[in-house]
Amino acid sequence: MGMNDNSEDTPKVQALAYLSMNKQPTGFDRTHALHVTSVWELPFGKGKAFVHGGIGAKTLGGWQINNLLSLMTGTPVSVSASATSLNLPGSTQRADQVKPSVQMYGRIGSDQAFFDPLAFAPVTDVRFGTAGYRSLRGPGVANWDFSLFRQFEISERWKVQFRAEALNFSNTPHFAAPGSNVSNLLLNGDGSIRSLNGFSTVTSTISLAREGLDARQFRFGLRFSF
Repeated sequence: MGMNDNSEDTPKVQALAYLSMNKQPTGFDRTHALHVTSVWELPFGKGKAFVHGGIGAKTLGGWQINNLLSLMTGTPVSVSASATSLNLPGSTQRADQVKPSVQMYGRIGSDQAFFDPLAFAPVTDVRFGTAGYRSLRGPGVANWDFSLFRQFEISERWKVQFRAEALNFSNTPHFAAPGSNVSNLLLNGDGSIRSLNGFSTVTSTISLAREGLDARQFRFGLRFSF
């Protein structure tokens, strides 16, 4: 297993005596997920509660506001280590967890630790490490999609709807999982950190399947109905 391997994609154990170690949360598991959807037709214009006629009704009438808010906890993360000493091809080596609990800092950036990097250590013996597969959680997701529609009645039969949509309207970044191979961590002789070297750091984003883009996107369109 390479030193840059994240091991998050498919942790696995091939040895028959240790197959029970394959029991773990799925890689896409999220402990909590909240999705709130709302559709609000503004109460202005003909037949509505306010501004029934005149310029105000023509200007304010026919508008519809739509929201989709998603809040989700992070996906599981496995802390791995170099598998050189394990000498078991096809199996993912786990790091040793050397502290009873792992403090989650939640920091973002190439020189910032998302979790306590000193809670783990590489394994140099012919055995699996003590850290559980997918025992940590990566960054959560907060996303707000917003759209504004306006209906124009050209005639009793013909209608045109204008649509303005914003994906990730708040332009909130959706961060990927932190680097998780403890063998990348560089320490000084006294055990202090010389360089995280990518371990426990969050430096990239996920795209939420939106054409590889994570930033806010605007879309405009017209819909004709008859």
